[in-house]
Amino acid sequence: MIESSGKLITEELVKAGTDPELIERLKKDRITIDKELPPMEFLLKLFDVPCCPRGELVAFTGKAKSGKTFVMSMMMAAASAAEVLAFRRTTFEPLQVLWIDTEQSDQSTQDILRNRLVPMVCGGGDGFPESMYDIFNVRTESWTERMPLLMAAIDLCHPDLVILDGVRDLVDDINNGQLAHEVTERLMKVAQQARCCIVCVIHQNKAAEDRTLRGSIGTELTNKAFEVYECEKLMPSRTFVMTQKLTRKYDIVDSLYFTVDDRGLPRQVGAPQAGLEMTVITADGIARQTGLKAKYLIVHEDGSWEVDYRLLFRDALTNQGELCGGELRDRVMGLCGMKNRFQYGELLEKAKAGGILCMRKAGKKHYYWLAPD
Repeated sequence: MIESSGKLITEELVKAGTDPELIERLKKDRITIDKELPPMEFLLKLFDVPCCPRGELVAFTGKAKSGKTFVMSMMMAAASAAEVLAFRRTTFEPLQVLWIDTEQSDQSTQDILRNRLVPMVCGGGDGFPESMYDIFNVRTESWTERMPLLMAAIDLCHPDLVILDGVRDLVDDINNGQLAHEVTERLMKVAQQARCCIVCVIHQNKAAEDRTLRGSIGTELTNKAFEVYECEKLMPSRTFVMTQKLTRKYDIVDSLYFTVDDRGLPRQVGAPQAGLEMTVITADGIARQTGLKAKYLIVHEDGSWEVDYRLLFRDALTNQGELCGGELRDRVMGLCGMKNRFQYGELLEKAKAGGILCMRKAGKKHYYWLAPD
């Protein structure tokens, strides 16, 4: 019936003198119940809720110095490290990241790479997967050249996740409505064609009480972005908070609170309370966010936390000299109440990399046992 209706509409349009080329384009753009479309793919999860889908724009906003670039660092680190604060990668394979910095100096961009991104990914030691990160600083380029350079970088690097910090620098006049519309439309088109998520960082208006995204480009992003997030610095506790403000699909009700430690790295904390500097998150709180049991989480005084891999795999291997991969997986997932095999794969890889597990291969199977302390 739907197909028959479509044919009738086409015939009527042809009779009315409509351009046949336009009719063919309409056919291509027609959405039906049976039309085969690729499922939505989300690159990350925040508090275990999907976010940052391929083929879409995502906006991050806030006042100046409100922690936006800190959040971008977390997202970029999670692309390789699998899990950073409340962000977690949804795919087993690492993500290719493209970071276009239009605001800071070359030295500042490099400082973030060396002293924030690298430690968050691999603890500051060897092993940083530099090939997975393409980072460009185009602050000194003219505004007319930044969009072509961004398009060239996407074409060259084939990224999964694009961080555009900031999108305002793709236009000469932030209140030029026509140009803002053209830039947003072009970003939407390339995100869809390249199957990447483009994260656009933009300031809020300067007035303290005005939280709208700046200028016409901000209005366009508010209307067209799949999700909009807001960053804010809370005083006097010096705590940063990131909150989802708008979404087309999944509501993220929790806000991400974090502070900065002595090394300049973000550490997750709880919401500041009256009369207190901050409340450090608990193992039970992290367990609700990650799906892991509190028993297998270690929370430090500064608010940072980690998985107790040795305890987890020791419990799984209790009364067992060794287990094959499938049996070990079932035991670990059962202990944690875990349903996501990708998440288990990440735990397994980290346990092996940390010297917690030993492995041997026999035929097509892998066998694991607990390494000595």
